[in-house]
Amino acid sequence: MAVTIESPKSRRRAFILQKDWTKGSVIRNLMLLSWPMVVMESLWVVSQISDLVWVGRLGSQAIAGVGVANILLMLVYSVDMGVITGVRAMVARHVGAGDIEGANRVAGQAVLFGVVWGLLVTLLGILLAGPILSLLGTDPEVVAEGAAYMRMLFVGWGVFEVMVMGLYAIQASGDTIRPMMIEGIMRAVHIALCPFLVLGIWIFPELGVRGAALSNVAGQTLGGIIIIWTLLTGQTRVRLKLRDLRIAPAIMWRLLKVGIPALIMNLQLAVGNIVLMEFVVPFGTMAVAAHSLTSRVEMFLFVPGIGLGAGAGVLVGQNLGAGQPKRAVRTAWLAVSFVQAFMMACCVAILILAEWVVGVFSADPEVIALGAMLLRIGTAGYLVMALAFVLQNSIAGAGDTIPIMIISIGAIWAIQLPLAFFLSRATSLGIYGVRWAMAANLVVSGIAYLTYFSLGRWKRKKI
Repeated sequence: MAVTIESPKSRRRAFILQKDWTKGSVIRNLMLLSWPMVVMESLWVVSQISDLVWVGRLGSQAIAGVGVANILLMLVYSVDMGVITGVRAMVARHVGAGDIEGANRVAGQAVLFGVVWGLLVTLLGILLAGPILSLLGTDPEVVAEGAAYMRMLFVGWGVFEVMVMGLYAIQASGDTIRPMMIEGIMRAVHIALCPFLVLGIWIFPELGVRGAALSNVAGQTLGGIIIIWTLLTGQTRVRLKLRDLRIAPAIMWRLLKVGIPALIMNLQLAVGNIVLMEFVVPFGTMAVAAHSLTSRVEMFLFVPGIGLGAGAGVLVGQNLGAGQPKRAVRTAWLAVSFVQAFMMACCVAILILAEWVVGVFSADPEVIALGAMLLRIGTAGYLVMALAFVLQNSIAGAGDTIPIMIISIGAIWAIQLPLAFFLSRATSLGIYGVRWAMAANLVVSGIAYLTYFSLGRWKRKKI
């Protein structure tokens, strides 16, 4: 009798296509599903920090320009995150219920949405980047740097949208390894090209902040091509056929019905960050640069919360689809405990090493001193961040997006912004008052998500 020996590659593919995440050890499933998400988010943050390291060589105006541009880019990302929330919830539910064809149809509609939205952003973004940045009241030099960065990014936005929608559809199906590998390839291209294009090393032109954006576009374009090939050739559980790429109004409406509250939540968060920047701008370019630097450092701190929260959200959706709400609850609490332990360790490190951390990105003593103090103040909110990030993702993974929208709107517009205005303008805290308000937002959000999650209404959400 002939013996068939499976290759490691074949075993990995069989695991990806056949693994049932609603059975077996909850801890093992959470870690197996989440660690590639943590790595993937880390790669994204490393690439953004790489941008900042090389852009930092251009001076504080370039740093401030890229920082302000990224705040406005969050307006665009907010639409993506809203749709992605719907994609994750619906694909996870279909997969948990054993309906792979349903998951494929949802993924196809998400890709169609990405194409249309990406082309629209490309057109409007290139035309309006400068005028919109000017509305913030920053220095003309900062506006020029930020607009140059944004316009270059928008050139490749169509492919970026397809890549993002496909990536998260594959994740929600339970395959997090392949998205991580694709992310690794495109971020390697980005990081490798960045210094050459920013500083004009070797045969490359010196493009400044546009070089940082162009290296992003190059990596994302490659990633988009790989994602399209993956979806069309059946390399993962989600496989698109031509019929999945035809407009299906009923599925699109369900997708948007789940995603619109999350879209509104992310959109108002982006607008809130723009308003917050308005409170920072009067304190000068150094304050804007320090605020932008600390925001980038926070992206690294938030990676485990984002990765484990996303993993918990997928497992919550799949377990609810399989009719196992108790496993969904246990998964969320395990993720909270892991993220909380990490954040406590980070807070201790920040209190001791804040100047060194900020010094990696800037050599300006004033920016370092200011940024270090902003980071230390932020630890007051980081201590409860696990509740806000993980429980929000878990509730969203169930498709119950209206409550998280209400909590987010309340925390931003009733707590963070009024407090930031009062503390920065009516007290001696100045720029530090803005950071204290941001910490207060995290604390209030964490308490609110904890309360709603404990009520358990999200377990009965139908999508």
